[in-house]
Amino acid sequence: MIQGLSHMTFIVRDLDKMEEVLTQVLDARKIYDSGEKTFSLSKERFFDIGGIWVATMEGDPLPTRTYNHVAFKMSPDDYDDRLQRIVSLGLDVREGRSRVAGEGHSIYFHDHDNHLFELHSGTLEDRLRRYADA
Repeated sequence: MIQGLSHMTFIVRDLDKMEEVLTQVLDARKIYDSGEKTFSLSKERFFDIGGIWVATMEGDPLPTRTYNHVAFKMSPDDYDDRLQRIVSLGLDVREGRSRVAGEGHSIYFHDHDNHLFELHSGTLEDRLRRYADA
C-alpha cells in the first residue's frame, strides 16, 4: 500500500545554485551534503521542505522547459514576499494559468536547470468547489 510521498529528486548542474533557490525561496533546511563522495549516482544534497525530503544531485540539466512542475503550498499572505525572493535571485517568473476566482493564487518560476516550481495558496477542496460552482 502506498503511504505517501517519500522524496523528490532534482538533477542540477550546480548544487550551490539550487541550494540557494531551495533555502531562500522555499525555506529549505539542508540535512545532508555528500561532499566529494558519491554514494548514489553523483554528489548529492538532501533538504527538508515542510516535512518533504528533497534531494538534489549533480548532473545534466533538463534540456527544455515544460509545464511539468512541483507545487509547494504557501499562505495567501506570503505571496508578495515569495515573489520578491524569487525575483531577487534572478529567476524567471512564468505567468500563471488563468484561474477560476477563489481557487488560490500561484507563482510559477523556473530554476537554473529548467525545473518549474509553483507556490500555491489554494487547496484541492477549494479548486473542486470552484469548478463545481462554475
